[in-house]
Amino acid sequence: MTKVHAVKAAIGLLMLLATAYNNSYAQTKRPNIIIFIADDVSYNDLGCMGHPLIKTPAIDKLAENGLRFTNAYLTTSSCSPSRASILTGRYPHNTGAAELHSDIPAGQVAFPKVLKEHGYYTAQAGKWHLGTSGIKPAGVFLDAFDRVGGSSAEGGGPGGEQLWVDYLQQRPKDKPFFMWFAAQDAHRDWDDAPKPVQYNEGDIKVPANLIDSKATRTDFVRYYEEVSRFDAYVGKVVEELKAQNILDNTFIVVMADNGRPFPRNKTRMYDEGIKTPFVLHWPAGITGVNQSSASLLSVIDIAPTLLELAGIAPVASIQGRSFKKLLTDPKAKFRNYVFAEHNWHSFKAYERMVRTDQYVYIENGLPELSNVGATDIMGGASGKELKKHHQQGTTTPLQSAIFQVPQPRYELYDYVKDKDQLVNLYGRKGYTARQQQLAKVLRTWQTETGDDQPDDLTPDWSDRWSNKAVDQKGTRGTMPGQRLNAAGIHRPGPF
Repeated sequence: MTKVHAVKAAIGLLMLLATAYNNSYAQTKRPNIIIFIADDVSYNDLGCMGHPLIKTPAIDKLAENGLRFTNAYLTTSSCSPSRASILTGRYPHNTGAAELHSDIPAGQVAFPKVLKEHGYYTAQAGKWHLGTSGIKPAGVFLDAFDRVGGSSAEGGGPGGEQLWVDYLQQRPKDKPFFMWFAAQDAHRDWDDAPKPVQYNEGDIKVPANLIDSKATRTDFVRYYEEVSRFDAYVGKVVEELKAQNILDNTFIVVMADNGRPFPRNKTRMYDEGIKTPFVLHWPAGITGVNQSSASLLSVIDIAPTLLELAGIAPVASIQGRSFKKLLTDPKAKFRNYVFAEHNWHSFKAYERMVRTDQYVYIENGLPELSNVGATDIMGGASGKELKKHHQQGTTTPLQSAIFQVPQPRYELYDYVKDKDQLVNLYGRKGYTARQQQLAKVLRTWQTETGDDQPDDLTPDWSDRWSNKAVDQKGTRGTMPGQRLNAAGIHRPGPF
């Protein structure tokens, strides 16, 4: 071989190696990550999740080009403990902040901090609502973010979404990023700011558990408007990602913190309270388009998944598991069980749920109390209508069920046959073995994770009928898991 040929061969080899390196880098480059989290939106209130009326074109487009989960579950249907659970990958009683507006104790690890420590630029924009803080960021976990703010009180507009695009434009361009974009939509009270979509009262299909009246229909119209506004801002962010040519390698999650703020939804263990819409979009890593997965998923699985995608070793405190394999094989088996809890949220509560791919089993430790949910639910137009008709004696058994005393101590539903959880099968012939098996699984989970029901739980802060504050408002009791030091327990229970 001549010297010329040798030089050409060497140059060719170097070019091949450079190409291989570049291809390898492109495949292993850490993804940017955005979590869009809506406030009080049920799983089936997006177009891509089957709603026949609500318009969510931006999220629908993400689902069309990505992956949606039809069985993704929250650990609680209550704002601040749900967010703490998602950020830590831990059950509410294991975060030490199981109740609404309860402070997160020192020592809990938020996964954005781990991302930050491994080179990610991290930012939070919109509603905060962790611990005793409200809309504006305060308290623990702020050190997990390089930038915080953007609430309605800090230039974020009525829904806390107006600075999302600014955050993307102003980020450092030499780092991968994680953004926690938290909307105040669609939390009560409804605001009067312009909405991108308007709805007609006549088109509303009122759920059977509510009163079909003008007041209820108007209530749903306002709710639908805010869901569509959330979608519109998701769309603005997607357009900015396209403009920066980073959409393909940005892992997008669209979800909610709890169910819609209507009776029998928010705070409750039924699907319209505890199941979340869950849409993923990541062209660089999700196989195929318009994929759907029915695999059981818990939101405590989000944190370990994102850390794995970022090439970061698991954190010992996380109780969830990575579902990375579902991105390329959505039909794969993942969880056998998901668990959830209902603790104090305006009213004293203690409910626990375990769900399989077919059955929902619920235990209520306080059956002597009604299950009206929360003050914002019963203080809204739909809740007021329901109370009025119940007082008049004109409600159906389903409509009056939330006022019933005692409540069922045990509930069992066959989700395949009864997706709305209307027919309680507990105690019926043919279901004894199933209810015993699920009760045993639930008890194992409680034991392993340090869950308990204290005698001195936080009491009602408002009257369950009038919504007026009571004398013990502000009094805190003992939280579930507190006596067992659940905040220091990392065991996850059955999977």
